[in-house]
Amino acid sequence: MKSKLNHLLKQWPKGTVATATWLQQNGVYRQLARQYMASGWMEPLGHGAFVRAGEKADWLGGLYALQTQLGLGIHVAASTALSMKGRGHFLPLGENAEVQLFGERPDKLPAWFAHHRWGVQVLYHTPKLLSSSDPASFTTVEHGAFQVRIAAPERAMLEVFHLATTNAAIDHALELMSGLSTLRPQVVQSLLEGCRSVKVKRLFLWAAAEAHHAWLGRLDVERVDLGTGKRQAYRGGRLDATYQITVPRKDDAHVVETVPALHEARRTRLGCVGNPPSAKLAGLAMEVAEHPSDECRQARQDAGTTAQGS
Repeated sequence: MKSKLNHLLKQWPKGTVATATWLQQNGVYRQLARQYMASGWMEPLGHGAFVRAGEKADWLGGLYALQTQLGLGIHVAASTALSMKGRGHFLPLGENAEVQLFGERPDKLPAWFAHHRWGVQVLYHTPKLLSSSDPASFTTVEHGAFQVRIAAPERAMLEVFHLATTNAAIDHALELMSGLSTLRPQVVQSLLEGCRSVKVKRLFLWAAAEAHHAWLGRLDVERVDLGTGKRQAYRGGRLDATYQITVPRKDDAHVVETVPALHEARRTRLGCVGNPPSAKLAGLAMEVAEHPSDECRQARQDAGTTAQGS
């Protein structure tokens, strides 16, 4: 029994939860587990879950068990993932702090995880937002003696916009996007093509343009299904002519002007000036063509002045 216990402890990272399933895979069945508890080697955390005696596992130690022992497709998501990679403002702590977890499949959380008091509010979502499980859209972070799987910044930002259902949440999402100047275009491209939410894709692309990110110019937006018709995202906002979605008004303090060259390219592609809109964006441009915005009218006027002068 002692040799089996030593082997078990070597395989069991400190600060993590051991599930009954994992214990059985390592030869520790119910009766032996009871002996280990009676001998003071481990303690129950909940039904079918244990911790080393004298240790406390936090929510990351529980998540480690979900990922590595139970094989559940659950990861740290959205703003929590950005914070853990140093892209957000802070890592939430305290009883009122929220931790975002996404399930790539509709996996149900085990009762021991769902009902345990981790010291934070764990919010679990299974939105079926992305069809892509590209390994490049995930990364890992070390936490003590173990690692957990989290969303890479590209994926996490799309998750942030999915959860942004209020104006305040969208404002916060824009602040987060402003700091993501080094996203990988190929990963963003793959995720956008596999994203099932038109609203999320439009908000993501609009926010990237507002933040002046150079990687936006390396995307092939023609391959991204942006749907047709208008979408309301920001209540009381203005309708963005390019992406046909409501966004914060220009007089809001946090909103910045789009880079002129990029903005000109967007207006050109939508038929404001120059070439007619592409087939992919024709649905988005129809409303602009029939009821052009002030910026489109000005662009057309400028184009006519240039033509007369040439």
